[in-house]
Amino acid sequence: MALTAKERLRAAEEAVRQLKAGLDRAGVTLPSLRVDPLTAAAEGALPLVELGRCNLDTALRLACVLEGPRGE
Repeated sequence: MALTAKERLRAAEEAVRQLKAGLDRAGVTLPSLRVDPLTAAAEGALPLVELGRCNLDTALRLACVLEGPRGE
């Protein structure tokens, strides 16, 4: 069963909410994180999540979070 446009948008908004919450717990803020409005309006496809731009400090903190604890 295909998702409606409203369901696709809700799914993308929920993904953004969860990603923001996880990044917040890790101390990382991506100020431009959002659902891409152009793809949200497109018919049939899932909207894209735009991660946006960030400064060098945020990029390095995000890289550290993704690397995880050493020794795993």
